[in-house]
Amino acid sequence: MEPLPRRRWAGKKTGPNPTDRGKEGVKRSVLTEAHGVPVSVTIDGANRHDMKLVKATLEGIVVERSTRDENAEQGMCMDKGYDFDEVRELVKVFGFTAHIRSRGEEVEAYRAEAGKRARRWVVERTHSWLNRFRRILIRWEKKAANYLAMLHLACAIITYQQIAPSS
Repeated sequence: MEPLPRRRWAGKKTGPNPTDRGKEGVKRSVLTEAHGVPVSVTIDGANRHDMKLVKATLEGIVVERSTRDENAEQGMCMDKGYDFDEVRELVKVFGFTAHIRSRGEEVEAYRAEAGKRARRWVVERTHSWLNRFRRILIRWEKKAANYLAMLHLACAIITYQQIAPSS
């Protein structure tokens, strides 16, 4: 049986989603700061492994580090999906220290200390904030640039809501 032809309306940077019966989908890679404010976002097909998006995500950082902090080490928390030597080297090139723990290790470490959570919840919360934008939750745009522009607009709104004083 030969594979189905690609639908002509499906845009680039989409791919079969392995968790949704092979339907076309998009994967968002989001880098946030400690409070969940998005710093960088990139997209690719849903069938793409997370580690393949690290370079594009780090290159997409729009906020420059201050000159006084360039020599200071800055940590980057990642989950087990990024536990590869090439990811660790790439993160080091960008001036970060990779903190990669598997889910099991993290649960055991924080179970002893009540009140502490895994650090990944910050990024998961940011994804939840992005999913509140209906235009982003389901990709309607054919062109990847249009979808990425909508993601950047949503990230700008989230950043404004987090930074602006609440009235």
